Amino acid sequence: MFDYHIHSDFSADCETPMEETIRHAIEIGMKEICFTEHIDFDYPDPSIVFELDLPAYDKKIKELQSANRDKICIKKGVEIGVQPHLLSEYEALLGKEKFDFIICSMHTTKNKDLHSGDFFKGKRVEESYRTYYAELLACVRYFRDFSILGHVDLVKRYTAQQSKLDFHDLLTDIFQTIIPRGQGIELNTSGWRYGLDSDMPSEDILRLYKACGGEIITLGSDSHVAETVGYKFAESAALLKEIGFRYIASFEEKEPQFHPIDAFC
Repeated sequence: MFDYHIHSDFSADCETPMEETIRHAIEIGMKEICFTEHIDFDYPDPSIVFELDLPAYDKKIKELQSANRDKICIKKGVEIGVQPHLLSEYEALLGKEKFDFIICSMHTTKNKDLHSGDFFKGKRVEESYRTYYAELLACVRYFRDFSILGHVDLVKRYTAQQSKLDFHDLLTDIFQTIIPRGQGIELNTSGWRYGLDSDMPSEDILRLYKACGGEIITLGSDSHVAETVGYKFAESAALLKEIGFRYIASFEEKEPQFHPIDAFC
């Protein structure tokens, strides 16, 4: 019913117009979607610039909200790519801009991007994972202006081991940092599309989040094409219900709204 991780041609890695995604979302019965365009300052791959034309984005969202108000609810979100040296810059930016929803993601660790594999060169996989989670923990301890953590175990997407490694100690510290502040995580269903054996995060991490007292969770497809909006949501919601989650969250002006999980299964 709600997809809270969607990209359009406002993101540097996507060519899909918003209108195309909205049409498909309406066709499959979505009640609400949130566009979450990338801002990823100082991204180490010079061939791609993850900046966002904020005035144009705001104008387009408002136009599409007005044009589709009787068909679907459209929210304005953003996906912030954190690195430790950028946190003050992001705080300043978000202090001036209004969003319904902010995803905090980490696509770059130790100034190296995960996607190209540079981050993993010269390291054991275990060392890479621990470095990734330690840097994410350092970021969330300082950076507070976000709604949820995006694809919290993204690092597994780029290694063969996937979910075989256990870093629950660092993840517990991350969850114990964000949960008391009223922040949550997402269940990002794109893992299946990338050939992983689970969503992001995997079931063991979802159970850990729940055990730490986590309740706020969103569903996001991380779509870059219209056809993957809402991908595997029924199955993923059923998993969340089996774990013990009772609600799926949406957001309005950064405040969570809770919806019974049975509606998604």
